[in-house]
Amino acid sequence: MYKILTKKSLTPTVIQMEIEAPLVANKARPGQFIILRVDEDGERIPLTVAGTDQKRGAVKIIFQIVGATTKKLDIKNEGEYIEDFAGPLGVPTHTDGIKKVCIVGGGVGCAIALPVAEEFKRLGAEVTGIIGFRHRDLLILEEEFSSCCDTLTVMTDDGSYGRGGNVTVPLKEMLENGEKFDMIITIGPLIMMKFVVETARPYNTPVTVSMNPIMIDGTGMCGGCRLTLNRDGKRITSFACVDGPDFNGYEVDFDEAMSRGRMYADFERHAYEDTCNLFKKSEGEF
Repeated sequence: MYKILTKKSLTPTVIQMEIEAPLVANKARPGQFIILRVDEDGERIPLTVAGTDQKRGAVKIIFQIVGATTKKLDIKNEGEYIEDFAGPLGVPTHTDGIKKVCIVGGGVGCAIALPVAEEFKRLGAEVTGIIGFRHRDLLILEEEFSSCCDTLTVMTDDGSYGRGGNVTVPLKEMLENGEKFDMIITIGPLIMMKFVVETARPYNTPVTVSMNPIMIDGTGMCGGCRLTLNRDGKRITSFACVDGPDFNGYEVDFDEAMSRGRMYADFERHAYEDTCNLFKKSEGEF
């Protein structure tokens, strides 16, 4: 059992928790993830390590309430426990030799991008940050990004905060103006990452994307997290849990990944509704 040390709402649907897991805290590096179960009958879900505190043995996770399991997790409070918290899993983000990096985060993907940006700053790299949200009410982690980025641009789709437009707007401006990056790292919705890749393509700038497909065991056994990569004229299968979650953005078949990601949308929606109804019943709202 793993104790919830802290809990904070970043927005009405985005929650930050610190979990007491000293072994994970001592080993986890930026870009890696954990798999948890809320209770003994619960499903396994992957969540990226959003930060660690080795002295306290704490691991930070940030999640959006979108399905049954995240709803169950949100109902838990400080001082309560979750069943399983396994990790760290996956390959840490590559940092060697990168002196100038652009970190592009979208929505809750910014929770994954933040520890990566912080690690590059710690290593002495020049860090440019671009973070985007649909509107200002969904903005998270601006202060934290400001602390680790040499320059930061905040975008909102509707222009309600920062600059109006999506994250590719300032990225394209930078590249057109001759800005050179050793690497662009983008983390967020698949469609956003796809267009970041296409924005960078004419400039031959390396792009790393962080993939978060359907995942069950986190060890490559189930095959649920498989991705198709186009490499050297061949289509190959890779697994996000053991080969990633970071991949060369120019190799990823985004259209297939988006199609696979929609496969269980109806099931997830019904499971979420059933879970909400169950808790309403228990609270006497029916």
